[in-house]
This record gives sequence, structure tokens and C-alpha cells, in this order.
Amino acid sequence: MALRLLHSADWQIGRIYSQFEPDDAAALFEARFTVVERLAALARERSADAVLVAGDVFDAQTVSDKTIRRLFNALSGYQGAWVMLPGNHDAALAESVWTRAHRLGVVSSNVITCLEPAIRIIGNRFAVLPAPLMQRHTYGDLTEWFSSASTPEGLPRIGLAHGCVQGVLADELDSANPIAANRAVTAGLDYLALGDWHGSRRLDERTWYAGTPETDRFRANDSGQALWVEVAAPGATPEVEVLQTGRYRWRQVEGRLAVSSDVDEVTRTLAGVGPEDVLQLRVSGVCDLNGQERLRQAVEAARARLRALVLESQELRLEPTDEDIASLRADGYVGEALAQLRNEQTGDESDKAREALVILARILNGRSNTSAAANTEARV
Repeated sequence: MALRLLHSADWQIGRIYSQFEPDDAAALFEARFTVVERLAALARERSADAVLVAGDVFDAQTVSDKTIRRLFNALSGYQGAWVMLPGNHDAALAESVWTRAHRLGVVSSNVITCLEPAIRIIGNRFAVLPAPLMQRHTYGDLTEWFSSASTPEGLPRIGLAHGCVQGVLADELDSANPIAANRAVTAGLDYLALGDWHGSRRLDERTWYAGTPETDRFRANDSGQALWVEVAAPGATPEVEVLQTGRYRWRQVEGRLAVSSDVDEVTRTLAGVGPEDVLQLRVSGVCDLNGQERLRQAVEAARARLRALVLESQELRLEPTDEDIASLRADGYVGEALAQLRNEQTGDESDKAREALVILARILNGRSNTSAAANTEARV
């Protein structure tokens, strides 16, 4: 019977999303526990022989005891083997999040924590060769010992590591925690399960990054997935299926504004977001006060529909038209202040000037609307 494995990594349990509003940050925090429960259900439904977690189970060594307990509770939906590896965020230090978990007594007998580089035989079905990180950053290849390790004949050899495969990812990423690109070949591995890169990625027919099962950043890298791996027999090429596991869609929208129709395009995009979207909206260029107000209203309406939104508008310059100024009826000192704020948008205090310009325009516009309404009532 084929060996059936669910490969995951980079759960980052306990991650704090400080860039978002508190209620949104809390929902994203909870989603990381929920996706672990989803992985447990997948492993149970598909009768997996084991779940491999290739590092960074926890986001930090300092997560609370409650967070540790909740994570191990989330595993209860699958009673098979969970094989867990420390990564750079949760390295197997002398005193670590892992030692705390064991002291708390929450690590059940079906959870194998690979805190040292030693062969593990899982259910007499396969051999795991783990390369746990013993500190956050190392500069030697911790998988090197795989090539000389002897395992029982007839059992598939599965490598488990967390780090950067050399010469494959972008140069700036080829730094700490290196892994040789040909490790699966030199070590005679049937499959090498990797973590650290947050998107699912095939490096060769036997070497894969699983990616994080719940997307946690705006970079488009095929995240929010896990890998279903079947090995028919030792030496056979594994069959790998990508499974969608994440709930939230992290999206980036760029809006370069020059004319009124550009604002229309951004507002149409915002109208299409839903409760599963986490959006980063970057707007730049120029727009008049009418366009800025339409954009503001669209953003506020979108905030109420989607899960979370980050607005970056530092590169947006407000250019009130003559019609804008006339409609605000800004004369005397107020008119001078308005003109000064328009000019200061290019200086060191550009953000403050833009914000002040918007506030002043909104006040003046509200005053104009109130005055118009009063005149209408008087005529009636």
C-alpha cells in the first residue's frame, strides 16, 4: 500500500498582526488555529499515515501557555502521527517553546517532536530523517547527515527540513539555514519535505516546499495550501497533489490616479471585495477633492465588507480644481490656508499637509451643504 503523507509547514501559531485594526488582527490570529483543525480533518478523511510539519509551528518562543495548549488541542481531529520539526522561529533551544509544551503535558503520544537530528521510524511504515534548527540561524547545511544515515531496508526515506535551498530561491534569500539543492538525490530520499518558504513550490520531483496553510502576507507566492504526497514504494517517484486549505485571500491593489476614471476603477475594485479578503490598497498620483471624497467613501464601505484593509496613500497628491475651491467658498484667511496646504504636499510634512487639506475641505464642504440646506428650507 502506498505511503500517504500530508505535508505542511510554517503555521506561525501565535503570530500578531499589528498592522491591522484589533478586531481584524484577532480574526487572522484565530484563522491559524482553524486551519490546523482543517489539516487534521483532511488527514483523517484521506487516511493519512502521518502529517509532516516542516518547521515554524510557532511564530515565537514567547507565545503564551494558552496558545501552546490551543495548538495541541487543534490536533485532536487526527489521531495518526504528527511529525513536527523546529524551525527558525521555534528553534530547539535548551529552553524553548517545545520544552514548555512537554512540561505542560500537552504533547500527546501521537505527536513526534523532532528536537534532535535522529532517525525516527513512524508506525513501521517509513523513516524520517529530521534536521531541526537548534538555533535561529545556522550557516552549515543541517541536512548533510542525511547522506550517510542508514535506515531499515524496505522503508521509504523521508527528509524533513526547514531552511533555504541554495541556488534556487532569490539570491537575497540564500543566506542562513542553507540546504543543498541536490539533497534528495545525495541522501537517497524518497521525498524531502521542506518549510521556510511560505508558498507551495516544487524544486524537483522529490523536493517540495509546502508553504503556509493560511496566507499571512501580501506577497503572491501560492500560499494557503498543503501537499498530499503518495509514495507507492521505496524508490518510486512520489505523486504530489496541492490542496487548498486557507480561508483568507490576501490581495494587493495598485491605483495610479490621474483622471476621474482612474478613481472609478479603484472604487469598482473595492466594490467587489468580500468577507474573505485581506486587502492592501496603494494609491498614488493626483486627484481632486471630489475624487478623494469618492475614494474615501469607497474605502470606508469596503472596510465594513472585507476582513481587513491596509491603505497606503502617501504617494497620493491632492490637487483641488478651481471648481473645488469655488464650491468650498474659501476666501480670506481660509483661502490662504487652503493654498498653503496645497503647496506643502511636496515637503517634509506632506502627509500632515494632505491630511489637513482633506479635513479642511471636508469642514468647508459640510458648511456649504448646511448653508445650502438652510437656504432651501427658508425658501420653502
